[in-house]
Amino acid sequence: MEKQRILIVDDDANIAELISLYLMKECFETEIVNDGEAALAAFPTFRPDLMLLDLMLPGMDGYQVCREIRKNSMTPIIMLSAKGEVFDKVLGLELGADDYMIKPFDSKELVARVKAILRRTAVAPPAPAKEEKPKGQVVEYQDLIVNLTNYSVLYTGRSVEMPPKELELLYFLAASPNQVFTREQLLDHIWGYEYIGDTRTVDVHIKRIREKIGESRHWSISTVWGIGYKFELKR
Repeated sequence: MEKQRILIVDDDANIAELISLYLMKECFETEIVNDGEAALAAFPTFRPDLMLLDLMLPGMDGYQVCREIRKNSMTPIIMLSAKGEVFDKVLGLELGADDYMIKPFDSKELVARVKAILRRTAVAPPAPAKEEKPKGQVVEYQDLIVNLTNYSVLYTGRSVEMPPKELELLYFLAASPNQVFTREQLLDHIWGYEYIGDTRTVDVHIKRIREKIGESRHWSISTVWGIGYKFELKR
């Protein structure tokens, strides 16, 4: 089986090499680049399954790299930074990052997060033509179809690009209409592993989903003040 590829972007050669060693031990193929321009040059040729992106890079910083990658690709991105302020995390997530880890971090946790994201973004092979859609993997409403099998969203008949976590969050809410979930519950369900993060991560993802699909006269993603969110069916 072909190895999954991880592009490591970090100007600290020692940290990059250490990350690479841990990932290669887990049978990943890695490539290391040390600045933003090199990352953008390596991306189309190396074709990574996931990018580990340091924020503090010489020249073009990690935010700019993420913004450029997101213009053409939904490849998962984990941002790495010594900056732990909520503002920095939220900005990274708003630009399209899938996760954010603060340095120094435990290498085993980094590997666990890489594996978790790759598991969630793995696309199942297409089913035979006569086979029915897998139950529990597709939710359909008026103007909206969310397919977790092939990670696709159709809104008013058109395809909508969504990073994996946005799609999973939308699917999770839509699969349980009118049920209220707290931010903590959504963090636990969508991020899967023991995610230690600010619950504002959920707010950021909900905001991005709303910007892409808005709402219908049949349904909406509603805020339940002081608690969390629900996918509300309108009568």
